[in-house]
Amino acid sequence: MLKISPTSARRLRRAGRGALIALGAFVAIAGGFYAHMLWTTNFHPVIAGELYRSSQPSAATIAAFQKQYGIKTIINLRGDNSGRHWYDKEIAEAKELNINHIDFRMSSNRELTQEQAAQLVEIMRDAPKPILIHCQAGADRTGLASALYLAAIAKANETTAENQMSIYYGHLPLSFTRAYAMDRTFEKLEPWLGLSAS
Repeated sequence: MLKISPTSARRLRRAGRGALIALGAFVAIAGGFYAHMLWTTNFHPVIAGELYRSSQPSAATIAAFQKQYGIKTIINLRGDNSGRHWYDKEIAEAKELNINHIDFRMSSNRELTQEQAAQLVEIMRDAPKPILIHCQAGADRTGLASALYLAAIAKANETTAENQMSIYYGHLPLSFTRAYAMDRTFEKLEPWLGLSAS
C-alpha cells in the first residue's frame, strides 16, 4: 500500500483546491460569456450585404436588422418551435415585415450528414438575400452554417470558412465539448466542399 507523508497529503489537498478554483473560474467565465451572447445579439456580418449571423433575435431586433441591413430572409437553425413564445414572435415579426422565414433543424451536439449539409447549402444559396441565420447563442450551429456558406457558396478558402467556428463568436473548438460535432462535421465535409481534408 502506498504511504503518503503528511506534507505530501497537504500539498495534494492544496493542489486539488487550486484545480477546483481554476475549474470554477473557467466555468464562471464560460457561463458568463454564453449568457452575454444570449442577452446581446452576437451579431456579425459573414459577407456584408449578403449573409449575417446572430443569436436568437427578438422581434425588435429583427425589425432593427431589417431596417439597417435590409434582411430579406431569416434562417432559423433551431427548427419549428410552434407554441414557444420566442418562435411565435419571430414568425409574426417576419410576416409583418415581409421577411421570408425558413426553419432548418440542427443540433449543436449532432453531426450533419452530407445530405443535410447539402440541403442547408441549397436553402442558403436560393434564399433571397441578405440572409440572417441564427440559432440560440449564434455560436455553434450558426458557426457551421456560416462556414458552409463561405466554403460552398462564396468559395472562400478553408481558413476563412473555419474561422466562423471560433471563440470570437462563442464557439469552443475543443474536442471534449458537445458542440465539437460542428467541427467534426466540417472536417468530414471538406472533400465534398472541395477543400483539402486537414
